[in-house]
Amino acid sequence: MAATKNQNADDIEAVVQGDRDYLWHHLKPHKLFENQEQMIIVEGDGLMVRDIRGREYLDASSGGVWSVSTGYGRDSIADAVAHQLKKMAYFAGVYGNVPAIQFAAKLVELMPTLHKVYFSNSGSEANEKAFKIIRQAAAIVPQRKGRYKILYRDRDYHGTTLAALSATGQEERKRDFGPLVPGFAAIPHALCYRCAFDKQYPDCDIDCARVLEEALTREGPESVGALIVEPITAGGGIIVPVPEYFPILQDICSRYEVKIIMDEVVCGFGRTGKFWGYQHFDVDPDLVTLAKGLVGGYMPLSATVVKQDLYEWFLNDPADAETRLDYFRDISTYGGCAGAFAGALENTRIIEDEKLVENSRNMGAYLLECLQGLADLPLVGDVRGRGLFCGLEFVADKATKEPVSEAAMAGIMANLMAEGVLAGRTNSSIPGFNNIMNFAPALIVTREQVDQIVAAVQKAIEKAG
Repeated sequence: MAATKNQNADDIEAVVQGDRDYLWHHLKPHKLFENQEQMIIVEGDGLMVRDIRGREYLDASSGGVWSVSTGYGRDSIADAVAHQLKKMAYFAGVYGNVPAIQFAAKLVELMPTLHKVYFSNSGSEANEKAFKIIRQAAAIVPQRKGRYKILYRDRDYHGTTLAALSATGQEERKRDFGPLVPGFAAIPHALCYRCAFDKQYPDCDIDCARVLEEALTREGPESVGALIVEPITAGGGIIVPVPEYFPILQDICSRYEVKIIMDEVVCGFGRTGKFWGYQHFDVDPDLVTLAKGLVGGYMPLSATVVKQDLYEWFLNDPADAETRLDYFRDISTYGGCAGAFAGALENTRIIEDEKLVENSRNMGAYLLECLQGLADLPLVGDVRGRGLFCGLEFVADKATKEPVSEAAMAGIMANLMAEGVLAGRTNSSIPGFNNIMNFAPALIVTREQVDQIVAAVQKAIEKAG
């Protein structure tokens, strides 16, 4: 990384004090940090970042929340955004703009079974749009009448807004935010290591998928409009379903006319070694939600992509008094930011031209192989993943699978940071199971950097005892 311009020591101290005085950080218990300095990142290049004190780290988490897919310091993305901002920065999404049209066409090219793209600002918002499509259809489409409920999966995460949170299977994230939105119900997770049915794959009949039919019966199948799932559970622990899982869900959803919403906010854009996470499985989603990888962290943008038949639910004649309001009555202010679409087009070009999906597949297989080499360490209970999306689950006892304490997990993460590597972890999410360290380096990661990550992880674990 190129050296940063020298900062005056007084300027640094002023920024550090300003962080303490004015900034409300995400996901942190601030009382504990009133007298501790928080890390302030000031520069990034490739996979490397530098903090305000000059310390360098290899970022194995793509910006902490899996967003920086093509790496830091991409001049061409910044230039594409700047050029568009100078030409035409913004106009509301009730009208079109050229890069929005071009990027929508690109998404449909990459996802040919889906046909219409609705842009918004964040992954939470993209999922909210999907829920609103299902719920409005339950009011205006005769064959969908009353189908307003959304089923979701335990341990999956779908966002921070109240409806998205209501569809999230992570109880600690929901705590104290109630009453939540009615009309959402859970099915069990698909984690074989901690099977919800106390069975062993493959002698299990894939109960974690078949239980969907029981949930539909319990809720009343005539009231359920959709099932939302991540192709690979992300923040809930890097959970890759077995091959039979999605075909069973697809069959049940088809028989009960339940639409499948695939939340690709994390898995999309090459993260799992294919362009879309759902392409690993035999499944045909009706709606797909996208966010983090769209612009690689350079600009906020999300999308809800749907099949043509869903779009046609809302093609009603406004001259007809009975259907005057039966179009999709929704808006997203920042769905009109033209610079974000220009950045998304350039980010996607980089992924394709530099063959980063292939690199994700190859380097991801190498990362998983190297992490599996740590499986004999006393604290490592399970190693899992797909592409550049891997996780280690830490246990205090391998035989009983008792999770390590949150304090012990925090210690391991601190050890890793001391080794110059930043990874992620389950954080205030799943009661008793915030014990998974996750890895999602930018898709440009090299074999040497994978070696560096895994060597640092091994040292961090050994230091923890």
